[in-house]
Amino acid sequence: MAGLSLLTLLDDIASVLDDVAVMSKVAAKKTVGVLGDDLALNAQQVTGVRAEREIPVVWGVAKGSFRNKLILVPSALIISALAPWLIMPVLLLGGLYLCYEGAEKVLEKYLPHAPHHDVATEAESDAPQDIAAYEKQKINGAIRTDFILSLEIIVIALGIVQGHPQVTQIVVVSLIAFLMTCGVYGLVAGIVKLDDLGFYLQRKSGGKGLMNGLGNVLVATAPKLMKVLTVVGTVAMFLVGGGIIEHTIPAVHHVTEGLTHMAGTLPVVSSVLPVVVTGLLGLLAGGLLVGVFTVIGTLKGK
Repeated sequence: MAGLSLLTLLDDIASVLDDVAVMSKVAAKKTVGVLGDDLALNAQQVTGVRAEREIPVVWGVAKGSFRNKLILVPSALIISALAPWLIMPVLLLGGLYLCYEGAEKVLEKYLPHAPHHDVATEAESDAPQDIAAYEKQKINGAIRTDFILSLEIIVIALGIVQGHPQVTQIVVVSLIAFLMTCGVYGLVAGIVKLDDLGFYLQRKSGGKGLMNGLGNVLVATAPKLMKVLTVVGTVAMFLVGGGIIEHTIPAVHHVTEGLTHMAGTLPVVSSVLPVVVTGLLGLLAGGLLVGVFTVIGTLKGK
């Protein structure tokens, strides 16, 4: 009997592991789009940091991301079990926050605004406290953004494992959260050090040969790549935020779906238009929120 019980237990464990493997593969495919947005946003967040401090800043954000997951994974599992209706409103608030952050970035860059206290400018001085304050600001901003994207990843993974045993849900969601964090911040660390790799190849080659040519390409490309990721990261805020709004408010989803259908059935239009509509929705929502909070701030100031 003991041997039979052991075989039954091993069979149950194998079944759970098989379910975990299948569900993890499906969840990873579903969340890979968010991974790209997460990568662009977090690469954008470390721009402006001194070269020798890039890896410590990325590591600081990564630690914050792991803390986010430690809070979000059990919270999402508990809410899913006790009050599943609460997940979508929380996700909607996160989407609105991303739209607001994106709109603020756009307005600060392209519209004239009153001079304000700029920590980034201070960081150019040699005062250690100014550099520390700037890095802390960068890290905290990136962790806040990561919180929303982490929530979306976890909700997607949770949606895939709904109806499966609780153990499978816990293992799959935890595994996806861990792998996504490692993947994103490993890639971010690699991207921000591309120029250093280029300088290393230049020195190693002695200024000659293929290795030197590759080093020159990396040194020339790295700053441009970071500028591109800054733009892509801001656009991703509107796409992710707009996408969350669209999928959590049925009325908005019907309107955007109707606009897409009205545009016709051309392959290019039908594939590009939904992305454009989602981005514009995010931009509109962010602009409205910035306007509302600006008015509230003005009234409070008076």
